[in-house]
Amino acid sequence: MRSPLRPETWQKWRPWLIAAVALGLAALLTHALGVLSHEVRYADVVRQIAREPLSDLALAALATAISYLLLTRYDAYALEYVGARVRASTVVLTSFIAYALGNTVGLGVLTGGAVRMRLYTAAGVEPTRVTKVIAFNASAFAIGIVVFGALGLLWAAPDIASLLKAPAWTLRVIAVLVLACIVILLLVSIRQREVRVLRWTLPLLPTKLAARLLVISVLDLGASAAALWLLLPEGVINPFVFVGWYAIAVTLGLVSHIPGGLGVFDAVIVLACAGRAPPGEIVGALVLYRVIYYLAPLMLGAVLLAGYELRTGIAAPIARAAVSLSPLLLATLTFIAGGWLLLSGVTPATHEATALLAMHVPLPLVEASHFIGSIAGVAMLIVARGLLHRLDAAWWAAFLAALVAAALALPKGIALTEMSYFTALAFLLLTSRRQFHRRSVLFAQAVSAQWLLAVAAVIGASAYLLVIVYKDVDYGHELLWQFAFDAHAPRSLRATAGVAVAVLWIALWRLLRPGPAGPALPTTTDLARAKTILAAQPFADANLALMGDKHILFSQTGSAFIMFGRQARSWIALFDPVGPASEWPELVWRFIELAADHGARAACYQVRPQSLPIYLDAGLRAFKLGEYAYVPLADFNLKGSKRSGLRQALNRGERESLSFTLLDAEEARATLPQLKAVSDAWLKSLRAREKGFSLGAFDPHYLLHQPIAIVRQQNRIVAFANILCTNQKCEVTIDLMRHTPDAASITMDFLFVQLLLHFKEQGYERFGLGMAPLSGMAKHELAPRWHRLGNLLFDHGEALYNFRGLRSFKEKFLPVWEPRYLAAPGGLAALATLTDVTALISRGLPGVLAK
Repeated sequence: MRSPLRPETWQKWRPWLIAAVALGLAALLTHALGVLSHEVRYADVVRQIAREPLSDLALAALATAISYLLLTRYDAYALEYVGARVRASTVVLTSFIAYALGNTVGLGVLTGGAVRMRLYTAAGVEPTRVTKVIAFNASAFAIGIVVFGALGLLWAAPDIASLLKAPAWTLRVIAVLVLACIVILLLVSIRQREVRVLRWTLPLLPTKLAARLLVISVLDLGASAAALWLLLPEGVINPFVFVGWYAIAVTLGLVSHIPGGLGVFDAVIVLACAGRAPPGEIVGALVLYRVIYYLAPLMLGAVLLAGYELRTGIAAPIARAAVSLSPLLLATLTFIAGGWLLLSGVTPATHEATALLAMHVPLPLVEASHFIGSIAGVAMLIVARGLLHRLDAAWWAAFLAALVAAALALPKGIALTEMSYFTALAFLLLTSRRQFHRRSVLFAQAVSAQWLLAVAAVIGASAYLLVIVYKDVDYGHELLWQFAFDAHAPRSLRATAGVAVAVLWIALWRLLRPGPAGPALPTTTDLARAKTILAAQPFADANLALMGDKHILFSQTGSAFIMFGRQARSWIALFDPVGPASEWPELVWRFIELAADHGARAACYQVRPQSLPIYLDAGLRAFKLGEYAYVPLADFNLKGSKRSGLRQALNRGERESLSFTLLDAEEARATLPQLKAVSDAWLKSLRAREKGFSLGAFDPHYLLHQPIAIVRQQNRIVAFANILCTNQKCEVTIDLMRHTPDAASITMDFLFVQLLLHFKEQGYERFGLGMAPLSGMAKHELAPRWHRLGNLLFDHGEALYNFRGLRSFKEKFLPVWEPRYLAAPGGLAALATLTDVTALISRGLPGVLAK
């Protein structure tokens, strides 16, 4: 009888189980918030924040520093495990920024993973190894939180059991079983590198490394728990009992996928301290904890990047990569700033501040500062996404909003902390000005569902806070029109109404604006412009743009372009952008935005590993497609046993009266009828039809743009290939390769050898042999499912495509192999994109079923 817990069953039900858990947590959170709204008093929260001793704040900051320092060891051990050497300073910088961003934004595997991919690849680590580092970190933290939670549960079982209404011995048995499993795995890892559980195979780390990770995990989580415990009212909860609750809170916060576990984490901590201190004091400690453990490291990370920006002549790849992360961090800080303004707009000033304002500030200025500050908060929530896209207009909007918010902080309520934050944000924006160079209409950018959900959550939180703060106020229509220095509730209601009107206006404007027109195929003038750009850049395969079957998006300067095709809901760019590398980020962002404006998903097909950071910065994920083969021509020759087959092909071809000729465009024009006959015979023999997108077709206008290589046998053309090259003499490759059915079996080998020898003599650097799909996929036990699927198809998919045969043909030339990637949205969208790529290449879905 097969186990119901086999891996394929788990994969099938996993999304539904996660959704069920998320809904369950949402229901519990809603219930908890309802209870808190009756128990928490805003005055208690403010009082706890104001009277927190400086010594406790300093100790909490120290515990935070220790926690982040220990977190860097995860990256150090992960890099050691995958065999990558990176400078210690780079590891510390990368880890700190990754965890500061991941802890605050949430989805640490994606946000922190993007930081690691950006900086570690700049340090020379291969993208596949960085992927393993990201997976290693996530797994190590998960195991660490399990051990940490089990230890806390073992110690604090009686206290936790009393609240959960469960027997203490049951909790202790669970904790002991968990710890016993970990110990058994450590002992097994001494002799084995993997273990089978039911139908799963679990990879095991070396024993010493696993033991180190467990120690680091426990110390790190202990330090982060201490940072919060030190801020709680004195004597409210035993530290060992608190450890157990903290582990539960962190775990539920991670499962919820809410940024920072906001609400879920806090509800668990309030529950842990229930009946031991007023809930308002616990919430006050939680607010301070989030400032110290989340916001302060995020600000420090932004300051570090601003320091890089202020340096002149930054040339090191790591420095450039670090600086390029500024938009991501500043977008996060700006979003936090918008939320801060909305929350402060619904909270009253202190009695002391109100008295000072009444003595020195006109009432209309106080009213206006509250109202305008809240509207500025909405604006900052919106423009934060523009900062993520490096928009020039978004930078100006955020910078001016930060200045306005800093100026309004004093008349709004003498909010010195708020003024300091917005002043610092304005300074950070100013120092990072050159990172926001993209000219674009701010409100023309597409807004994702996730972003709208985040904005809605912040606005909902501010409305919820309004209810808590003024729950004792009698609401009525006349309340909205009361104006006085101490009329805090009416002032907050007017600010909230202004926010609602602003959001409604933006929503209606976006809903009613006309949709953009679809792009047209390139004109003759467009192709001429593209040909000029092509000639001045190094990548030969970019000449496929001259087929004219792909749309062309030029950069704003006109010196670079992206070519792309459209199929169903996918807009798919072919290769990296063409032209100066400095234009690539701008083009990639514009392409993604243009696709989003048309309700499509953007992807980039066959991109090089060196350009991956551009796509990761744009929010796409990298999926390996296979490997591209090229022959370095400077070292190519026919000597040695390894190239004996090539020598034999050349010699046999000469014996069979094969001859090689390279024709220019004018010479090729006269042979087009003969070439067409060869092409038709080749297609007929294979029962195939012309392809498109990433493959050329027999089109005279396309073929005559470049030279054509032909092979004759006794003055009859038996094979040909069109040549793709540029004026840079960096790379040369071929597109169409066709021969008559009766041509000698060594004809194509003969043609390739002649081409390699010819272009070596012409001074070209390398000869491209094209892609070998699904080759070179990782076979490591930590390899992602995408690679496992690729290996399965490569090994057993000959009925679908000649994967192994194509790889073997290219191997005979002893090439260098370079990875190629699909940059696309994650999840099922990547598979849908690959389906659409296949349809584009086959010129429609019917062609997918044919050859």
